[in-house]
Amino acid sequence: MTTDWRHSFITNREKTLTQLYAQTYPMVLHFVKQHNGTPEDAQDLLQETIILFYEKVTQEELVLTASATTYLMAVCKNKWRQELEKRQRKAKTLPSEINQPWEEPTIASEQPNLDLGQFVAQLGKKCQEILISFYYFGHNMPQIAAQHAYRNVHTATVQKFKCLERLRQSLAAFNINDFR
Repeated sequence: MTTDWRHSFITNREKTLTQLYAQTYPMVLHFVKQHNGTPEDAQDLLQETIILFYEKVTQEELVLTASATTYLMAVCKNKWRQELEKRQRKAKTLPSEINQPWEEPTIASEQPNLDLGQFVAQLGKKCQEILISFYYFGHNMPQIAAQHAYRNVHTATVQKFKCLERLRQSLAAFNINDFR
């Protein structure tokens, strides 16, 4: 099956890609629209997936056990679910909540529900961005190093450690129940 696709890509790549896109797009569009997406989202998603499919087929890294459209739909569904999760995480992190000025908490019994975001905001913008990128969004250290223009990953890791230590020190007087 995969060798047929590989041969089609080699002999007439543009026609094969166009046909594959035309066959799969209506299904992807329907799925994405049902799950809070737009036609533009569906186009982007399918284009990324077809590129992935093309690369795997031409490099002989893929063994199809179903039709190509079934494979593409499965990959699109997984990618779209990941995108929705990513959007939900971003929606939960509102800049207005993170950038609130630090207020000294009163006695713990008077204010039982503290917001961890207040302590993170107290660290400063750079530390705040590093910790949120790493712990909330799950970015890896090479991504964070590039994002913040560090010379290497080790430097970014050291900075993350320093930020985390500062956060731990500011939280030392509290216990987990203070944040519930």
